[in-house]
Amino acid sequence: MSSWNRWLLGLVAGGVLLVGAGCSSSDERPVGPSNGAPEAALIASTVSSTLSSTLSSLELLTCQSLPYATATATVGREGGMIRVGKSTLVVPPGALASPVTIKAEQMPGSTNSIRFSPAGLKFARSARLTMSYDNCLLALPTKRIVYTSEGLKVLELLKSLDLRLARAVSAPIDHFSRYAIAY
Repeated sequence: MSSWNRWLLGLVAGGVLLVGAGCSSSDERPVGPSNGAPEAALIASTVSSTLSSTLSSLELLTCQSLPYATATATVGREGGMIRVGKSTLVVPPGALASPVTIKAEQMPGSTNSIRFSPAGLKFARSARLTMSYDNCLLALPTKRIVYTSEGLKVLELLKSLDLRLARAVSAPIDHFSRYAIAY
């Protein structure tokens, strides 16, 4: 779970706890010990529902299709950079314990999407992915990079920085998969 999702989870859980604490009065007496299970289930259900509705409300940015492009580079302990099409991945020193051959693919379609392999590769330190959206329709809301399934279903919202003047968005990534731009 990303730090952005953990932050959202903490915010929602804190709000639920505050509302619950404000609903009791000093006249109420407990009838017996509570194990907290119903409250925990309610909080988990509320957080899951909120996170699910947040992810489903995201729209992938509509773009003019970019051509398929691929790039391969070997990156080791010293870090490195790989550029494919209009996207750049910067791997910091110490993120990988040994050299890894990385393949990046700019995927064609109506949204800017990039796929990295080897699938599931995890970094000891976050790498930084920057994706351009200069070929996309103008959308005023803040753009974000999202982790998606191969079918472009949004799985996770990443804490992103919308670089509006450069018409690009940047986010830390901890593992390899497929990523796209959403708003």
